[in-house]
Parts: sequence; C-alpha cells; structure tokens
Amino acid sequence: MTKEKFDLTGRVALVTGSTRGIGKAIGDAFEEYGATVIRHNTKVCDLADAAAVDAFFDRLEAEGALPDILVANASVQAKIPWTEFPLDEACREIQVNFLATLRMFQRVYPKMKSQGWGRLITVGSVNERRPHPDMCVYAATKSAQENLVRGIARQVAKEGITVNNLCPGVFNTDRNRECLADPVYGPKVTAAIPMHDYAVPEDAAGAALLLASDAGRYITGATIMVDGGLSLPG
Repeated sequence: MTKEKFDLTGRVALVTGSTRGIGKAIGDAFEEYGATVIRHNTKVCDLADAAAVDAFFDRLEAEGALPDILVANASVQAKIPWTEFPLDEACREIQVNFLATLRMFQRVYPKMKSQGWGRLITVGSVNERRPHPDMCVYAATKSAQENLVRGIARQVAKEGITVNNLCPGVFNTDRNRECLADPVYGPKVTAAIPMHDYAVPEDAAGAALLLASDAGRYITGATIMVDGGLSLPG
C-alpha cells in the first residue's frame, strides 16, 4: 500500500537543471517510479532570460506537456564579498534563482488547479540558514524562494497542490568538487557537518520523490533539510 503511493506513472515532471548533479538524480528517481521527465539545461531554456522562460512554457503548453510536477532546481551563484558584488551579477542571481521560479509556478498553476493535483518543489540551500560569507546574495535569493513556498502553500492547499522546499547541504557535485578536494578547506567543511560526510546527488532523490508523490500528500509549506545536520544549532 505504501509502495503504491510513491508511484508516479502518468505524471509529467519538469526538473530544471536536470542533466547533472542533484537535478539529474531527482529526474532519474522520478523516471524510476514511472514519471515522464522533461530534462532541462541552459540549452533548453536560459532561466536568466525572462522572455525565454515564457517561450519555453509556451512550447510546453502547445505540445500538451505542461508538468504535473515542477522542481525548480537550477540556480547560479558567485562567491564575491557583498561589498564588491556587481549589480549585474546580483540581478542575474535574482532572475535565475527567484524570479524564474515564480514565473514557472505561475505558468503551471492553472493546469494543476484544474486537475486538482500538483507538486511545486524548490531546491533551496543550507545557505538559507547558514549563509556563506561570500555568497550573501545567493543566500538571500534562496531565502526569498523559501518565503515564496510558504506564502503560496497556504493558498493552494485546498486545490490538491503541495508546495515545498528541499534544502541541500554540502553535496559533492561538479559545483563543489574542486573546493571540497582542497586539502585545507575540505576537512574544515567536513568537521562542521555533524555526520562528518558530504552528500551525493542521490541523497536528495528520496526526499524529492516523497514530496512529488502521493506519499507526501500531507506535506506542504515545509522545508526539508538534506544537510547531514549542518543547519542544526550548536
């Protein structure tokens, strides 16, 4: 009975940034459980271009392929002290990490409402709770995304739509591999994680599957930390 609740057969899922890392692992898990997964990268649609986002969803709508499950995973970040952070880079991070998520949610909401079922999931960051000193803008965009989740969740809950934030900690992905391999920096990061280990992309897949399926139908407005305890106080 419980196993059946994880079944995604017949569902269409769009996972942004899903050709590598966490996004790929989530897409792979959804496919394993029966969903049709729309894979996305910047060649498919550059989220930094607001017009491109709408054009992409126009195509999906015309093809009858608007998703039942949307995972806003793609993001950009720059490690620059806030006192020196360029305005154009700040605008890029706000567009990709927050505004594109808002617009994608707006585009899929009518379908989800009409069918009485939908899953909206953001992929946040432990920086929401523990901002990196040189990624204050990135942390701010992820905090904004989390607030969007909580604000929308209450409004759409009665329509069979859940809205949640999956929040990774330190994952050994392409983005982090070089810094984690540093013989000085890497051990410092490990020591700060209560589990004393990094995550791998597949560690996010189970939580995403829960939030995307009927097994998680009663979870909404939540932030699920997948961080090995890094965000815990102390």
